[in-house]
Amino acid sequence: MRGTKAILTGIFFLIAAVANAQQMKLALLVYGGGGDWYANPTSLKNLAAYCNQQLHTKLALQEAQVEVGSPDLFNYPFVHMTGHGRWVLTDAEAQNLRKYLEAGGFLHIDDNYGLDQYVRPALKQVFPELSLVEVPFSHPIYHNAFNFNNGLPKIHEHDKKPPKGYGLIYKGRLVCYYSSETDLGDGWEDPEVHRDNQQKHIDALQMGANLVQYAFNGTMP
Repeated sequence: MRGTKAILTGIFFLIAAVANAQQMKLALLVYGGGGDWYANPTSLKNLAAYCNQQLHTKLALQEAQVEVGSPDLFNYPFVHMTGHGRWVLTDAEAQNLRKYLEAGGFLHIDDNYGLDQYVRPALKQVFPELSLVEVPFSHPIYHNAFNFNNGLPKIHEHDKKPPKGYGLIYKGRLVCYYSSETDLGDGWEDPEVHRDNQQKHIDALQMGANLVQYAFNGTMP
């Protein structure tokens, strides 16, 4: 029964993406616990504009803001999460997020520095049977719209560690991608916000476009 429901919901994502192409939005996850989910206010606007330019999508420039426990989560094939602090899930929120990911949704978590210690236990609450694994450089997420042969680009420096891309794999599909030690979302922001050089800004946007393309998986116009 669960498998049938997942298939039907996946079909819903496909139909919604095609039928509502003009209104399709990237979504920002609103979560509890005290973390600043609202960080990087210009990032998704710029990512949407870049995807429209480079991938010929028709994304709205204003992102949606969706609570992790809301049924509205199912309206968005791509959901982005960021922040510097605490993330806490209720059991109902964890169950809703799991159903969303099982049904074909995609969650990108970007550690804006300080989020890592909360991401791992929260994801264990969502998928107790799964663990984050490092996504190999050969994975399609690094090679669809743009090639990143060495994995994630490094955008910002914090702890002098290499950037890492982790994932949750559910039934052979990458349902959650977690970018760490890079700050992709900072790189998506207006360049004057963090004073990134042009190449870092482009690298961040290109990797973001790969994430969006993977999440929509051919459903974008």
